[in-house]
Amino acid sequence: MELEERVAALERRIAALEGEREHAPQPPPGGDFWALAGFKERLAAAGPAAADGGVLFTGTVGLPTGERYDWQYGELTSALLDVDWTETADAFAALGHAVRLRLLREIVGGRNTAAALAELDGLGTTGQIYHHLRQLTAVGWLRTVGRGRYEVPPARVVPLLVMVSASRPV
Repeated sequence: MELEERVAALERRIAALEGEREHAPQPPPGGDFWALAGFKERLAAAGPAAADGGVLFTGTVGLPTGERYDWQYGELTSALLDVDWTETADAFAALGHAVRLRLLREIVGGRNTAAALAELDGLGTTGQIYHHLRQLTAVGWLRTVGRGRYEVPPARVVPLLVMVSASRPV
């Protein structure tokens, strides 16, 4: 019986390790970190101001609605550590609600009118939906593009997907 318990314990550990590997950050297709290598070169060329490194996020996104966005953004570590992070609380808070995240996903997917969103189950009343839309609009995750129509601004599409990606378990 002892051998069976030990084998079962080993199998559980292997399964856990394999699960961790599945969720660990993976190199991009092709196996190398070409974007990171290029960013490191730019940081080195920037001199002492960039000695602490930086953060880069980039993406090329095709949406179900046919729009395509190519976007990148880099920031020095020192600049990020020097700013008041509490100023970002409202933008993070707006993403901290399941209904608002679903609204963003639906809008990115092409369901961009308040009427179409109100037809979905689980989002609440029309008044509640408008409340969530106003919160997302107030912090820049959405903008109005006509009467009752919303979109994620082009400069926010990739950052939104980065936030979703960064929030997933690793």
